[in-house]
Amino acid sequence: MTHDDLIDPSVFEELQDAMGDDFAAELLETFLDDAVNMFAELTQAVQAGDTDSYRRASHSLKSNAQTFGATALAEKAREMELSSGIDADAADALSALFQQTKTRLEGLLDE
Repeated sequence: MTHDDLIDPSVFEELQDAMGDDFAAELLETFLDDAVNMFAELTQAVQAGDTDSYRRASHSLKSNAQTFGATALAEKAREMELSSGIDADAADALSALFQQTKTRLEGLLDE
């Protein structure tokens, strides 16, 4: 997956225009830090077989990813949110996708 497939930088640019560079960067850093907790919740939901928590964690990740233009991550999380059950492989794939996306998002902070 290329960087262009992971991120729509225009979304982050719009956020910067609306909120200011410093505040947009702070929001992004907060998301990257909080994602650890969101993935922990997702893992716990998978292990417990808790479909509601699985969907909530997927929803949170989707919403945050959309805010920063992480389009591939948002779409994968959306699929999980709308699924009829728990998919441990999808959760693992989302986590791997997040690691790739995180690197690209961190790059936005340096631009």
